[in-house]
Amino acid sequence: MIGRIRGLLVEKSPGQALIECAGLSYEVDIPYTTFFHLPDAGQELTLHTHFSVREDAHSLFGFAARLDRDLFRLLIKVNGVGPRLGLGILSGLDAHQFIRCVESKDTNSLVKLPGVGKKTAERLLIEMADRIGQLEGQFTPGSAPGSQSAPAVTVAHRPEDEAEAALIALGYKPQEAAKAVSKVASGGLSREELIRLALKNMIPAG
Repeated sequence: MIGRIRGLLVEKSPGQALIECAGLSYEVDIPYTTFFHLPDAGQELTLHTHFSVREDAHSLFGFAARLDRDLFRLLIKVNGVGPRLGLGILSGLDAHQFIRCVESKDTNSLVKLPGVGKKTAERLLIEMADRIGQLEGQFTPGSAPGSQSAPAVTVAHRPEDEAEAALIALGYKPQEAAKAVSKVASGGLSREELIRLALKNMIPAG
């Protein structure tokens, strides 16, 4: 089991980071909540990881906070929730937000997440209610490690277009992504800022 990786950030994009460690470069799938904590390319970082082995793929998932990683491991034990859906859930809600949803039985926020229907949301609330206790001792708001939010990487496309593409890749419909980005778009905002604000508006605060 690969539980943590430390190395140089080679590349980053919404949903994935390429990390060089001991001469090897690892492709690490990450939720958007971790993407916002990544430093600039060329800087050192540490991610808490979960290594998933399946017949058709070996995948490494990385998280800025150990709480997010541990919650991810609990999520994928829920019936019908695989690693990809677990990553999608933690892209729309960070660990503390998700825990609040469970504690308040807030299905409305969960069904806003791509791939989460009403039945899945209800199953998450029921099954996770008994598992949240396993995370006791990690509830420290604002404890996500990592570094300050990194500035946008210089690219040829408009930040608005990239933010829309990122939301679509996360599972939102093109019309929803375009509408969400247009609501928060203003001069000077980076891709990361647009994604963060768009997601915040699409997922009700709880």
